Amino acid sequence: MHCKQFISLSVASLMLAAVLTGCGGASSTASSAVSSEAASAVSAAASEPAEAALPDGVYTAEFDTDSGMFHANEACDGMGTLTVENGQMTFHVSLSSKKIVNLYVGMAADAEANKADWLLPTTDTVTYSDGTSEEVYGYDIPVAAVDQDFQLALLGTKGKWYDHTVSIRNAQPKAEEAAETPADGEYSVNVTLEGGSGRATVESPAALTVADGKMTAVILWSSPNYDYMIVDGEKYLPTNTEGNSTFEIPVSALGTPLAVTADTVAMSTPHEIEYTLTFALN
Repeated sequence: MHCKQFISLSVASLMLAAVLTGCGGASSTASSAVSSEAASAVSAAASEPAEAALPDGVYTAEFDTDSGMFHANEACDGMGTLTVENGQMTFHVSLSSKKIVNLYVGMAADAEANKADWLLPTTDTVTYSDGTSEEVYGYDIPVAAVDQDFQLALLGTKGKWYDHTVSIRNAQPKAEEAAETPADGEYSVNVTLEGGSGRATVESPAALTVADGKMTAVILWSSPNYDYMIVDGEKYLPTNTEGNSTFEIPVSALGTPLAVTADTVAMSTPHEIEYTLTFALN
């Protein structure tokens, strides 16, 4: 871009020199006009909107922070999932515990005045290298640009906000690596729920049944207010009439996020909410 501007300005300068040679007293007006046009061209080029850094898709990316106490869970190797949809970027990261109860994109001093912008936690289940699992808080963080530092304040369990500088770096397209379908039988699987407001959770581990090579999972919500789920265009009704909503849904693959829709009647009118569920064998 800078090279093109330099060439354009050089050509404009040569044209100006020719005008000065041939027009004498008109040089001042011509000079002003050419300079104005060149300045306008530079200004217009500088104001052109930048193209989106990443095309729509799902990526893995590093969660880089300025603190050893604020980082991605060790089971995630410092990584999270970056989703780009319609040019908007959201980064999901599972943290090390449930001790960070809210996040705010900006400075800690501004957080209390902007409570509506606080990020709410999701409950994520992580599995460590020794096979043990743990529930931790995760967050969906809006990202303006990758590979650039930005301010992200956190609220701890003691009610105090802290400033931190973070960045989302080295985004790479997420490989679709579906685990093999296990043999027919009954299994226990860890379930990771993403999406929604973060208030709802599902029970993990969950029961998984494999029959004739097809997998079905029992999904138990933390609320009794879900009246149906939609998976791959099919509607599924609860299997219970009392207690928290329970569903039996098909699972197409292990280790791959499954897009589902769940309808809640907890609000003034029924509302469909989009989630993803990821299943992993214990």
